[in-house]
Amino acid sequence: MYARAAAATTAALLGAGALVLPSATASAAPAPKASAPSAAASIASKHGRPLVVAHRGASGYAPENTLAAIDKAADMGFRWVENDVQRTKDGELVIMHDDTLKRTTDVEEVFPDRAPWKVADFTAAEIAKLDAGSWFDPKYAGQRVPTLKQYMNRVERNHQSLVFEFKKPELYPGIEKQGLQVLRRTGWLDKHHVKRKLVIQSFSADSVKTVHALRPDIKTGFLGTPKAAELPAYAEFSDQINSSHTTISDDYVSAIHALKGPHGKPLEIFTWTVNDAPATKRVAGFGVDGIITNVPDVVRSALREG
Repeated sequence: MYARAAAATTAALLGAGALVLPSATASAAPAPKASAPSAAASIASKHGRPLVVAHRGASGYAPENTLAAIDKAADMGFRWVENDVQRTKDGELVIMHDDTLKRTTDVEEVFPDRAPWKVADFTAAEIAKLDAGSWFDPKYAGQRVPTLKQYMNRVERNHQSLVFEFKKPELYPGIEKQGLQVLRRTGWLDKHHVKRKLVIQSFSADSVKTVHALRPDIKTGFLGTPKAAELPAYAEFSDQINSSHTTISDDYVSAIHALKGPHGKPLEIFTWTVNDAPATKRVAGFGVDGIITNVPDVVRSALREG
């Protein structure tokens, strides 16, 4: 996760109960319900421990942002996963963290003359040819970069829930509306999913505002660590302040919890990326609502140790 700038806010506000959007084009143009917010963090609170979220899937054990990674998280018993969404040259939404394909695929070998291998410079069909697993471990050779539709269908099949991130939305005007289209088409914008199984986050405050404007019932998260004095402004449109674990303190978490988010519930914090027992115990001691981690089993064990 890296801090990013803003995407344009959409002017058309729609009812909380339904989202009617035009179909996506190859090149998109710039462009929990108020009475029943998502229960994502409250689930964790009921059990007295933070919610554990598998970062890019169980990315410590399988190639990040692949179907194998979310399957691994499911096999390990983790219901919540996190992903990153970007857009291809021909307008398909795909699951990829970096804005280039270089680090996590064999794009340099398959398309040696296409540097710097930006996601936005390749079609979905070209990206579908790439091996997204061998870089991590040869046993994952043949894993592909999933489309958002493929990913959502697999998360649903696995009975998992999702922290969905719009990555670098400033590069992809209108991606929020397009992403919501895909979520609607895959059945993820009904009352059950919105209330209990979905959080949408971004490093871009404008992107989070856009999601909140389009679908005020969806739970949202702002990625970053705003100054405590700035938190009330973020609480107008974001249910969570999701900060790096290296930037938070007991007082900061208390300042977050002292405020109410846009749905009238206490503001929450999911912290990232926590990959060892000492850090887990430290942030759990602050009372965070969720912990995002590459190694969810390590975090689970640390929480059980207390």
